[in-house]
Amino acid sequence: MSRVPRYRGPFGPEQARRLLWRAGFGPRRGEAERLARRGLDGAVHSLTHPHSRRLKGPRPHDSEKHPLAPRDAWGHDHCWWLDRMVRSQGPLVERMTLVWHDWFATSKDGSTQTLMLRQNALLRKYALGSFEHLAIAITHDPAMLLWLNGVDNRKDDVNENYARELMELFTLGAGRGYTERDVREMARALTGFRNDWSEGLGPHNFRYDREWHDNGFKRIHGHRGRFDWRDAARMSVRHRKHPSFMVAKLWSYFIPTPPPRGTARALERMYVAHGRNVRPLLDAILRHPHLYDPDRRMVKPPVVQAAGMLRAVGRGIDTDAWSWLCAQAGQMLFEPPNVSGWDDARWLDTATFRARWQMASEICNKAQLGEKAKVSAKPTKLVANAAHFWQTPLSRATREALERYARNAMASAHADWERDTYPRLTENALRMLVAVSPDYMTS
Repeated sequence: MSRVPRYRGPFGPEQARRLLWRAGFGPRRGEAERLARRGLDGAVHSLTHPHSRRLKGPRPHDSEKHPLAPRDAWGHDHCWWLDRMVRSQGPLVERMTLVWHDWFATSKDGSTQTLMLRQNALLRKYALGSFEHLAIAITHDPAMLLWLNGVDNRKDDVNENYARELMELFTLGAGRGYTERDVREMARALTGFRNDWSEGLGPHNFRYDREWHDNGFKRIHGHRGRFDWRDAARMSVRHRKHPSFMVAKLWSYFIPTPPPRGTARALERMYVAHGRNVRPLLDAILRHPHLYDPDRRMVKPPVVQAAGMLRAVGRGIDTDAWSWLCAQAGQMLFEPPNVSGWDDARWLDTATFRARWQMASEICNKAQLGEKAKVSAKPTKLVANAAHFWQTPLSRATREALERYARNAMASAHADWERDTYPRLTENALRMLVAVSPDYMTS
């Protein structure tokens, strides 16, 4: 029986930094070095078994220094969650909450901010736990019931929307192990949810009404019975095609290339043997050699980069500008573009790159070196300082390109005031260039 391969190479700050970006939101100052001292097993265990999920640091506020109002003000829900990413002591929990938000993509366009925040808490609750329990919980979650028409599905007017997505996007994959008859029959099993609506409250009082449920016999995946919504979720997760879908999709959030066949099979067996719990899979994936392969780089999602930039410089959420900045970069939390989630192939294109520059500018403008700052005029030192500002290493090609820029800048300084000023201005500029370099926008 094949086992999941384990990374056997050196585990220093570089590998710890990769781990923190993939399984969290990048390192705070000195965090990669501290994590490296734990070794691979200790580092991974600290992420998959966090001692604390508390938030550490100053509370967030908007540009007017008012507390965030995530249930009411536009963009404040986005900033509220971004703050959790920045301050969380359990970064993998928060990162998996983001994974599930993309996996079970639901938008406030079809709901309310209050219901979306409630769903967010549900995703966080099951972040590292049982996928089956999560599938059952999300099936009767009010935001999901609105988003995929669960409350429009009753025995005399069956709606197939959620039944189809439950199998196609959430548990099995398109065209894998189910038929159109399974969709129709599962939709019948999912009948029975309803809610009220009133002026001022909007949708509320979500409940399961047996009078709306089709209690007849259904035939789903070759099984016959009087199945209900819980059965629908369980049957999807216990289907023989689910483990392969689960492993491939979860893997793709952490490693850009598909798992080798033997690794995939071993992970599938592990998943089933551990009662379809996610934590053992994460333990294995985060120890896999492919995660630490320097050639297997991934583009950082916009909110991950935004949170990481703030963590690197020790800054919290002190403006609600992060909502529109991340939206311009292509990722507004609580508003995925459709039920398939975000298209990560669009993270870096001509439409979104400018916003990455603006995100860096939001941080760099408030952290510029002042007139009294003593700055080295040596190009190598200027580039090293700029990279240290972001807590990031640079590839040889990027470092040499930035050093050429710094040399040219220093060579253009002739007057005394220029020789005094240009090092500081150049380091400020280099910070921006590091932040939008391929080295920093990928991990």
